[in-house]
Amino acid sequence: MAHRLRTVFNHGNKAVAAAAAATTFGAAAASVTFLSDDVVHPIELPWDHLGLFSSYDCGSLRRGFQVYRQVCATCHSIERIHYRELVGVTHNTQELVEMSSEIDVVDGPNDEGEMFERPGKLTDPLPSPYANEEQGRVANGGALPPDLSLMVKARHAGQDYLFSLLTGYCEAPAGKPMMPGLYYNPYFPGGAIAMPPPLNDGGVEYEDGTPATISQQAKDVVQFLNWCSEPEADTRKKQAAQYMVAIAFTAIMSGYYKRFRWSPYKTRSITYLK
Repeated sequence: MAHRLRTVFNHGNKAVAAAAAATTFGAAAASVTFLSDDVVHPIELPWDHLGLFSSYDCGSLRRGFQVYRQVCATCHSIERIHYRELVGVTHNTQELVEMSSEIDVVDGPNDEGEMFERPGKLTDPLPSPYANEEQGRVANGGALPPDLSLMVKARHAGQDYLFSLLTGYCEAPAGKPMMPGLYYNPYFPGGAIAMPPPLNDGGVEYEDGTPATISQQAKDVVQFLNWCSEPEADTRKKQAAQYMVAIAFTAIMSGYYKRFRWSPYKTRSITYLK
C-alpha cells in the first residue's frame, strides 16, 4: 500500500495521490476493530426461532428446561415463569401437575394465622434455590446468582452471549493471573467469573436420546431462556401475520372503492358553451 502511494506521488499526480491517500486511510479506519482488552465479543449465531415466520422448537425447549432443572436451578431462579405457562410448550398438563407437586410451597396464613407448607400446583412459579437473597449470597461467597427470567434481554447480544459464555470456558492465557475460586472465560467482562463451568458432555440424559454435548446443552438451555424472556413471541408473530393480511385487504378495498367512487368525476367531460 505504501509502495503504491510513493509511485503515485513520484508521477506528480496530486489529485490521484490525494484520492489514493483518502482511500488508504479510509480502509485503515474501517479495518480498526474497537474491542475491549479484557473481553471477547460473541459471534452472531443463526438461531432458527428469530425468523419472521419461525417459531420455537418445542423439543429444544423441553430439553432446555431439563438442563435448567438439573443444572442451572441449583443456583439460579426463573421467578417470572409459572408451571401453567409451560403447558403445551415443554410438557403436557399431567406431567406439569406431577412436576409441580414434587416441590413444597410456603403458603398462608391459615385460619390460625400461621404459615404452612403445601404441595406445589400449576399456578406456582418455578421454585427458587434460596429462601431469600441473603441465603443466596452466603452460599455463593457474597455474590447473588441472578434470576434468569429476563437474562437474554438483560445482556448485550442476548442468546449469542449466553451461548458463548456457557461454551467459552478455557485455560487462562499466559500472564493472566486468576484469583482462587475464579474461572477464566474470555466472554465474561474481565475474563474472571465465579461460576464454575456448568455444562459437561453427558451431564444430562435427554429423554429423546439426543447426544448431550456441551454445545447441545448450551443451545437448548439458551433457547429455553429466550422463550422465558418472550413467551408470547410465537403468538405475536401469528397475530402480526393476521394484522398484515387485514391491512393489505383494507388497502386493496380502499383503493378499489376510491377508483369506483371517484371514477365518474375523473372521467367526466365539461363543455362550456356561450
